[in-house]
Formats: sequence, C-alpha cells, structure tokens
Amino acid sequence: MSTDMSTERRPADPSADVPGDGDGASRPRAAVHVASGHRLGAAHPRQEGPTDLRLVPPALAAWATAALMLDAPAGWAVGIVTGAVVLGCVLLRRSRRGLVRLGRPPVAAAALLLCVAASAASAALHGADLRRGPVPGAAREYATVTAEVEVTADPRLTSPRVRGNRAVPPTVLIEADVRRVAEGDGTGVATRTPVLVLVDVGDGAGEERVRPPGPGEEENRPPGPGEEGDHPPGPAPGKEGDRPPRAGPTAARWLRLLPTTRLRVTARSAPPRASGDRVAAVLRVRDGRAGPEVVAGPSTAQRLAGRLRAGLREATDGLRADARALLPGLVVGDTARITPELEEAFKETDLAHTLAVSGANFTIVLALLLGPPGLAQRSERRGVAPRLGLSLRTTALLGGALALGFVVVCRPDPSVLRAAACGSVALLALATGRRRSLLPALATAVLLLVLYDPWLARSYGFLLSVLATGALLTLAPRWSAALRRRGVPPRLAEALAAAGAAQAVCAPVVAVLSARVSLVGVPCNLLAEFAVAPATVLGFAALATAPLAMPVAKALAWCGGWPAGWIAGIARVGAALPGAGVDWPGSWAGAALLALLTGGGLLVGRRLLRHPWWCGACAVLLVLAVVQPPPLARVIKGWPPPGWRMVMCDVGQGDALVLAVGEGAGVVVDAGPDPALVDGCLRTLGITRVPLVVLTHFHADHVAGLPGVLRGRAVGAIETTALEEPADQAEAVREQAAARGIPVGHAAAGERRRAGPLSWEVVWPPPGTGPGAVPPTSTEGPNDASVTLLVRTAGLRLLLLGDLEPPAQRELARSPAAAELEGVDVLKVAHHGSAHQDPDLIRRVAPRLALISCGADNTYGHPAPSTLAALHGRGTTVLRTDRDGALAVAGTGGELRVAGD
Repeated sequence: MSTDMSTERRPADPSADVPGDGDGASRPRAAVHVASGHRLGAAHPRQEGPTDLRLVPPALAAWATAALMLDAPAGWAVGIVTGAVVLGCVLLRRSRRGLVRLGRPPVAAAALLLCVAASAASAALHGADLRRGPVPGAAREYATVTAEVEVTADPRLTSPRVRGNRAVPPTVLIEADVRRVAEGDGTGVATRTPVLVLVDVGDGAGEERVRPPGPGEEENRPPGPGEEGDHPPGPAPGKEGDRPPRAGPTAARWLRLLPTTRLRVTARSAPPRASGDRVAAVLRVRDGRAGPEVVAGPSTAQRLAGRLRAGLREATDGLRADARALLPGLVVGDTARITPELEEAFKETDLAHTLAVSGANFTIVLALLLGPPGLAQRSERRGVAPRLGLSLRTTALLGGALALGFVVVCRPDPSVLRAAACGSVALLALATGRRRSLLPALATAVLLLVLYDPWLARSYGFLLSVLATGALLTLAPRWSAALRRRGVPPRLAEALAAAGAAQAVCAPVVAVLSARVSLVGVPCNLLAEFAVAPATVLGFAALATAPLAMPVAKALAWCGGWPAGWIAGIARVGAALPGAGVDWPGSWAGAALLALLTGGGLLVGRRLLRHPWWCGACAVLLVLAVVQPPPLARVIKGWPPPGWRMVMCDVGQGDALVLAVGEGAGVVVDAGPDPALVDGCLRTLGITRVPLVVLTHFHADHVAGLPGVLRGRAVGAIETTALEEPADQAEAVREQAAARGIPVGHAAAGERRRAGPLSWEVVWPPPGTGPGAVPPTSTEGPNDASVTLLVRTAGLRLLLLGDLEPPAQRELARSPAAAELEGVDVLKVAHHGSAHQDPDLIRRVAPRLALISCGADNTYGHPAPSTLAALHGRGTTVLRTDRDGALAVAGTGGELRVAGD
C-alpha cells in the first residue's frame, strides 16, 4: 500500500521518551515503534495539555448577542457596538503596552467584546432588512403589491389541513427576497427584503367551500385580514395523512422553480404571523393557476444542482415507497416524497435528524476521502487520499471542494451551511488527528456561522446541532472509555456513548418543541446507525453517476434502497410501540425538569452499573413500559375497561367511534380529522382487524383520519353515504381504498348487518340519496346525508346520528324506522352537540346516556348550551370528549356503564 510519510507526525528524536499507559512511566519511542508490529511503527496523537476553551466564551457571547439584537432598535445596536469596540480596544492597547501579559484575562475579555460588537452589528444589519423599504409598510396595510422576487430556497408543498369540516387545499411555499416593487405610477423601487410567498394553486385538493355560519358558529367563516388565511399554515406539515401532498399540474410548475430564479408576482401582503420571524411580510398569490411568471432563470450552479437532484429522484423511482422517499432525503435533504405518517414515525423515534442534511452526511463523505474516524490517528489509514499518497495539504483542498459541492447541491440555506461547518470540524479532526482541537473548532464554526447569518442564533435546529456535536466531543469519549473498562466491545461502546450523549443533551430542547420525550430514541438510533453510512454513500454515488449513466445510478440506488428501507422500518416499528414516548410539558420549565431528571438518572446509572441484577431489572421494566403488553396495560391503566362495547375516541373537533366485534376487532364509524389520533386510539384498544369502516359523510373532520385507521390493520370494506360531497374528500377516500384493495360501497336505510355479537341497521339516508335527492328542506347536503346507525350489542341499543341537521332529523323521526328509535340506551349527539338539534327527536329518543365528540376550546361553541339543556331536561347523563377524554360504554341492557380514559 502506498503511504505518504509526510502525512504522519513523526517525532524529531526517535529515542525521545513518550508517556506510558497512565502509570507515570515512560518508554523510548524507538522501543514503542518496534513493539507495535507495524511496518511504519506506531502512530501517536500529539500530546497536548488541557482542552483549549478560550474560543467558547466569545462564541457563546456572539450567539446570545445575535439572538437579542435582531429586532432591537437601531440606537441600542449602535450603542452596544460602539461601547464594545471602545472597551475592547482599550484593553488591547493596555496589553500591547505591557501592562498585562498576553493571554491573561484582559485580552480574553477584549476578544469577547469585539466578538459581541461584530455580532451586534451583523444582527442589526440583518434585522434592518425587515424594516426598510416599501414592503413592510405595504404588509401592515394588507396592500396588494406587484413585486419582482428572487427564490432563495426550494419551493415546498404543504399538506392539506383540516379547518372545521373542510380540508384546506395544499399551498406552495416559497422563500424569496423582494428585489423590486412596482409603485402606483409604474416605476420600480429596488430593495432586498426577505418574504414568504404563499401560492394558492387550486388543484390537487379541491376548492374551499364556504357557507354562511349558523348561530354561534364560525367554522366556515373565511379568514379576515391578518388571520390564519394570510399566514403560513401551521403547525408544520406532517400529521394530516399517509400520502405526500398531491402536486397537480399547476403546483408542479411552481415546485420546479430553482433558487436564484426571479419571478414577478401580484400578491396580497400581510405581516408575518409572529414577531421575530426572519421574513418582513407574507405575500399571498391568490390565483396561481396561470403558473409562475419567470423574469430571469436560475444561475448555472443551481441548474447543475437541480439536474443532479432530479437525476437522483429518477434513479430512485423504481424503489419501494419508503426507500424511494428516504434515500433522497438522506443524501441531499430532498423530503418531497416523505409521507406525513413516515415523518411522524421518525419524529417519534428521534430519527428526524436523518431526514435533513446534517454534518453526519458530510462526515461520511469525508471519511471516504480520509478514512474511518477511528483510524485517523494511525499511520496506515484506509481512505482514498492515503491510498493515493496524497499529502494532507492536497487532501484538505479536496475536502474543501467537497464542502463547496455539498453546499451547492444541497442548497445554501442555513441548515446546509450549518451541516457544512460542523462537517468541517470532522475534516479538521480527521486531517490532524488532534481530538483536543475539536472543541475550539466547533466554537469557531459557531462564531463564524452566527456572524454570517445571525438568524441561526434563534434556530432550534442550530441549537440542537451544536448541542449534539458538543456532546459527541465532550461526553461521548468519556462514556465510551467507561463502557470499554466494563468489558463492552470498543465499537459498541462508541455507538452507545454517542447515541446516549446526544440524546441526553438534546432531549430537553426536543421536549420544548414536541412536548414529548421518546423512550425508544437511543435503541432506534443505534439500530439505524449501521445503515446510515452505506445508504448515504450509495446515494451520493447514484447522485454523481445519474447524469452520466442512469442504469448504473439505478443499480446503486437499488443497493442503497436496502439500508434506507431498514432505517424506515426501524422508525415505523419503534413508533408503533405503545410506550414509544411519554407526554412532557412543552416549556423551558419542562426542559429544565427533564435535564435535572436526566442528570439524576446518570448519577444513579453509574452506581447501578456495579450491580448487574439491578441493571437487568431496570432494563426489563423499561422494555415493559415501552412494549406495554395489552393484559398488563389493561391492569395498570384500567383502559379499556373489560367488556367494553363502544368507544368514542378523543380526536379533537371530529368524530371517531369503535364498536367491539371480538378480540382485537372492531367496526369503526368515522375517522376524525387526524390520522395520528385515531390510530393511537385504536392501538390502545388493541384493534388490529376492522371488518368495516363506516364514513357517515365526507366532511374532513370525519374522514381525514382514515389513513390512521388503515395503518397496519386488516380492513374488510368501507361504506359511505351516496352523496359524495365535498368531492375532493370523496376522491381521497376512493384513492386510499383503491391503493389497499379495499372495496367501497354505499349505505342506505334498511340495510342490516352483523359482525360477531354486534348487529346494526342503517336508518338514514333513504335509498337513492345522492346529488339532488337530499331532503328538500335541507340546507346542509353533506350533513343531512350522514349515515345513521342503530346498533345493538349485549342488550344495548345505540343511535349514532353522524352530523344530521334538524331537517333530516325531522324526516328521520317520521321515517319507518322511527318506532325503533324510542328509548335508546346511548345517543351519539349529532354534529358535535351544536345548537342545530330537533327537540322532537330528542324527546322521542330519550337516551339514558348522551355522548358528544368535540375539541377542547373549539371556536364553534360546541356543545351548545341549548343542546345540553335539552338533554339534561330529559334526565340524560351527558359526557363529552373535550372534558372527559375518550369514552367507553360497557355493560348490558340492564346495567349500563361508562368510563373515561
């Protein structure tokens, strides 16, 4: 093997002494080299003193200053910059005159003050971009503007969201800088103002339907100026379905735009949703169906990067769904194919960092050049550079070229710049073998990045990246050494220490963001770690070869699809465990509490390591807490209660009910607005088989959660109302059923069916109900076409009214089935307990128990006081999910019991 001796740090005097193995003794270097057995002898890292922390305070001070000064008044910024510069110069001048020695505290304080001054100046200039020019003023007035904007990041498509009973269509989000604004007289004003452009493309998900609001209701009111409709959709997409958002032909044209492309848009402007955002305004293009009006095309570098990314997508087209979605995300951060369900699984298992470009991606690529990190300090490394005999100087230049290409291909947005900077820390370590230089290098990277982009100082992603890297540099080596002393194999010790250190340090911040703590994060990261490197390497190889030889790229992508599929499988299995995570206060007080508990747990853990039996007992308890075997969980939680017949799931402002059929099986009536909520409810009930799903009508608060019902369960059939409105939701249901081979039928009055001990009869709508066949007095077609069931189980009778409005309720009371409705045991109150109820039907039904499914603090006034009064007046017990949580009905005809989760 060819080895460049210039890359080694050989001692000047081979006979010099070197430190021993910790016993204070020393041995001649020549003897050490001879005893090593290597042709080139033993390579020793440079022996250094204590870790150099001098750059840490300036980096932290610059970070804090940037976070505080971004929206500070200009006078404050000028005062801080001037004061810090003057005081720093005074301290430096005294040092030069010899009044204090170099390196003493005054010089360190001067350096810190100068960094504060630079950070304050940079933050003030970036913050001023949000206040100067004509755009902020126009946004405050919600004016319509015609502007020329330059795209600064890849456009992305939001997921459909549920608002009231409607599904809001996807929107194209584009980060851009306004470069020119047209004045009223036709002249243009040059500027550079960061904005967020929202484009309503109007395809792929249907149009919003608006009706006049009923008494006490606001659910269909269109947003006014400055309200939700004028701001970026929130929260972040990722929980509304199991499919990636559909991009219609119009949306696809907007999504193909590359950074540096210039557009001309006419849009309504509005201020950002919250102060402190890095955009000065939100521009909403109400009708984007005409497509983007391109003024100037992208730069050459961005066109090349776009071709490379498109080539990788084409190379992965033939892979399985998870691998096809995940591999581009691992390589270049392209998450367009990641389904919300898969994204949620990655978040639940603390694997979300693999979906975004990080320093790990860059480190893996550099390891190919320089060799594995574990061999960075040995004389014979296995990287490409040592094998080719390249010097460290040449290797560093190649690493810099890789970093530049990495930033261009993965887009120069803040997260990618952060990844490149943190990856450069690994480059320095691999090139020099100086582990003790890593922390100063990290501090330098933080300082430079905060000065370059002060908005990173307020980024949770940047905070998590720095915390994780710092944990790997400080805690992980010590923990790894401790594990090796206790007999753990070196590689496993390093993996355990790295995963544990990153989890311990980052968990409090993650808890603030998600209000949840993962219990499976460490094992899932350990299992996924072995697949990340091969998937990334093969993905980059496919990226590089796609423009030259697509068949070769597809073969490489096929190979990379296996480890990518393994990572996705780990995320899915981990997220499916009942105890995968626990809810936690999503505040900084909660983060502090978690940090204290983590520290206490580590102290106790050190003592437990001396007692294997106690360690085993704790491990068994943790496994039980995560797996939660159904019999044990039922005993501990008391949920679900034994002999339950029906459960009304707590899915917020929506409906989802489960009717027990047998062990592990249940008929599901409606699916709520959120797949995650209904899936969680079914998991707690142990439902793995669903003979039938009944969707009473197609409003989003009843059907948008259908992917959660279908997730990992055997579903026999789906029944719906014949009135397929709204059309977009009906189409979505048909698509999901067709994708899984599930038959879809229509329910009509008179239909009777049975499943195990459960039987039911459809009492509404009448046969043939469809467009134009809704009762003539109806003002709410979809609601009044709701499938209504009379259910019998264990001697109980349950009436499930869907969202029937008073016109249909009156028709139902006069229908042939009316006699069977008298004196039911349980009533599922129509339309979340709204004021729109027919008092005659309530008197006829006279239920013993009424259940209302509604969201906590909903803005619609559900349940209405008049409805509650009418039910209480009949002596009915009323329970509601917004206060009582999920509700389970148990017992028999003679004994009715109800329990809350």
